[in-house]
Parts: sequence; structure tokens; C-alpha cells
Amino acid sequence: MSRAPVSPFALLDLDSLLSEEERAIRDVVRSWVEDRVTPHIGGWFEAGTIPARELARELGELGVLGMHLQGYGCAGTSAVAYGLACLELEAGDSGLRSLVSVTGSLAMYGIHAFGSEAQKNEWLPRMASGEALGCFGLTEADFGSDPAGMRTHARRDGDDWVINGSKMWITNGNVADVAVVWAGTDDGIRGFVIPTDTPGFTAREITKKISLRASVTSELTFEDLRLPADAILPNVTGLRGPLSCLNEARFGIVFGTLGAARDCLETAIAYAIDRVQFDRPIAGFQLTQKKFADMALELDKGFLLALHIGRLKDAHQVRPEQISVGKLNNAREALAIARECRSILGANGITLEYPVIRHMNNLESVFTYEGTNEMHTLVVGEALTGIAAYRG
Repeated sequence: MSRAPVSPFALLDLDSLLSEEERAIRDVVRSWVEDRVTPHIGGWFEAGTIPARELARELGELGVLGMHLQGYGCAGTSAVAYGLACLELEAGDSGLRSLVSVTGSLAMYGIHAFGSEAQKNEWLPRMASGEALGCFGLTEADFGSDPAGMRTHARRDGDDWVINGSKMWITNGNVADVAVVWAGTDDGIRGFVIPTDTPGFTAREITKKISLRASVTSELTFEDLRLPADAILPNVTGLRGPLSCLNEARFGIVFGTLGAARDCLETAIAYAIDRVQFDRPIAGFQLTQKKFADMALELDKGFLLALHIGRLKDAHQVRPEQISVGKLNNAREALAIARECRSILGANGITLEYPVIRHMNNLESVFTYEGTNEMHTLVVGEALTGIAAYRG
């Protein structure tokens, strides 16, 4: 006996946990992604390009850039609504969600949380509208998981600051209008708001990527880059600044990875229903159904975890280690789902005619960035034991 299949999220009626407004925001973003991104993303991925500035203006009109921030042209939505938007964006492509989260959760949040009123008024409305794009310079070639060791340095020269150094793996670097860059100073690590047309600022696009191909990734170089005194973020000193921004971005990833996993699973189920072997759909074989059941369970559990963290965030009660739990689990399980779905599609799973191999390759990067799987494991371990295993 056969009956109509249900979608993975409908298995537990997860929509019933969302408010009408949250569902409406999600549906608007989903519709935009399906109309504007899905028909083109395979070609963009294959070509290693994305019309970032064009999409940014559309995303600004949609209201998703910095949507969880208050004022300065930002929408001021809930954290959960922002997470749901990230989920739908990443169902399109991880590169698209990265474009939004780097601009909104890293660059915009950094200015919003730690900037002066002049910095906020100059940049946030333009970034919220998509007129200006942002990037975030923290990671260096030799300092990823240990940002405290960064070599980029800013020194005083009269009333000015002069910055020398470089940053690596910077999303949006070649298309950004403003960079929020962190550098060591005599007073500790400080953040700077740098227009990218400042003399001494160079962005070199990183190519030959097999992951996140529909995303601009760059190396930034600063050579005697001179900034006025008011370019510094005045309201934070030390690693608390960049780590707070990273927690904002990681929160989006907790939801976002589920979008990629959902798209893989829905694709694999539809494929297995249509694909006939031994005179029956492969969806009718017990081994295939076990795979689907296991993946749906992990996907739905991941959503419940993300939603719980989102509700804590909206109540201003979320702790960094809780976001690490979400990033650790959901990035890991999303990647596992993508790999399993790839196997179900067989040889067709390696072509860009289906989204699965693209999501799988992208999730390899998401598994690593904004804190590696290992680092989030140790953050959780420290929370459980009180011992920081990653420190000597």
C-alpha cells in the first residue's frame, strides 16, 4: 500500500512551532531563492562566480541584510526569523548565505555593537539596503583557530593609525565597500572600519576552489594603510569584539546548514521515488528507506536544536557554548546527510544537474569555517569539565 509522501520537516509538524510572522518571513525568502537563485546556481557554481552586488541590492530590498539588528535601516526581526532566512538562503547555496551573514552578522553587527554613531550612520543604512557590501578581516594564513596570535598590526602615527599585515579566506573581500578588520595594537586587539578604496588596501580573489565556488573569497593585504583616528571601533578592546561577531555568524550557520541538508534530502527522496531498478522504485527498498528515516531524524532534531537556541537568543539568554553545540551538531549532521544523499543518487549524484554534490562540497567548508569542528568540540568539552583543553 502506498500513500502520499510528506516532506522531512512535516514529519514532526515543525511549522506548528513557528509564529505566523516567522513563517511569512521564511516563505518570502524561500520564494525569492526559488525564483532568483535556484535556476542559476549550478551555472554560477560551475563558473566559479556569483553576481554578488546585483544580488545584494535584491537582498536589501528583501530586508534580510542585518535583518536582526535594530535601527539604522535594519528590519529588527527576531533571531529565529533571521535563522529561518539563513536556512532558506543556504537551501539555495552556502555561498549565498555566506554573502548575507558576512555582511550582516559580521561586518554590520561589528559596527552596530561596537561602532561610533558616525560609523553606524555612515555604513549601516547603506549596507542594509544592499548599496554597500561588507567583509570581515580576522583570519590570517597562519592564525585561524588561534586569532590571538595575529600578525596584522596597527600603530599610532600622530592622530592617525597605520596598518600593515594581511588576512586570508575573507568572504566578499573583492566586492566589499567596507572591511571590519582586527589588528594588534600596543593596547591590545582593536577593530577598524576601513573603506576598501583606502590607499594601501588590496584584495586578491582566491580561485581554484572546489567548495563555495558561488562565493567571493579573498586575501586582504594592508601596506602602510593610513586611517584617521575615528576609524577605530571605539567600544571594544580585545578578542571579545571579533568573537562576539563570530557568534552572530555561527548562529546563522546553525540554521543555515539545515537548509542545505533539507535540499539534499528532498532531492534524494524525489529521485528515489522516480528511479526504478529491479522493476520497482529504489525508494521502495528497505535499505534506502532506512537511510531516509535516519537522515530525516537528524534533520528534524537539528531544527529543534536550532529553534531552541534561537528562542534562547531572543530571550537574551543564549551562551557561546550553546551556539557551539548548534554549530558542531548541525554542520556535522548536514554534511553527513549530503554525503548519504550523494550515494543514493549514484553516478547522477556527482553532476551539477542535481544540487547534492554542490551542497556536499560547500558543507565541507562550512564544517571548517566560523570555528572548526574540533574547536567547537573543545568549547563544549570545556563547558562540561571546566578545563580548556586547547590552551597550554
